Amino acid sequence: MDLNVSTAAEPSKSGMEWLVLVTAYFLLILFVIGIFDLLVGLYELVVTGRFIDPLAVVELLDTVLLLLIIVEVHRTLLAYARDEPVIQIVLGAAMIAIAREIISFRVAEFESTTGALTAAGAFAVLLLSLIVAYYTIHRIE
Repeated sequence: MDLNVSTAAEPSKSGMEWLVLVTAYFLLILFVIGIFDLLVGLYELVVTGRFIDPLAVVELLDTVLLLLIIVEVHRTLLAYARDEPVIQIVLGAAMIAIAREIISFRVAEFESTTGALTAAGAFAVLLLSLIVAYYTIHRIE
């Protein structure tokens, strides 16, 4: 009995492609729910008059950035299913995730100023590294 590895691996590859597409549709559903949540949050801000409260606006912005991350992960899954390059999409999603953390960064959440400065520095280094990597990949492709 002659077993060809490529032939044996084909059902696994096909199954993985279907699972990736199912996950992409699940993210689409999460995105629709997130848009609804965003609209409800915006409505509540306007009705209660909290739209001038910076913390409330940052919370709303946090939801927007989370939705952008969902979009980027969805794009990554679709590119993966099509056998297209995904590294630039992944870097874009990572930059959005770090920006989300930076925007919601609160010094008061840390036990010391040193801890807050260390975290802020780490976020800055990580974001700059991702930006350099993104533009390097962009220039190569």
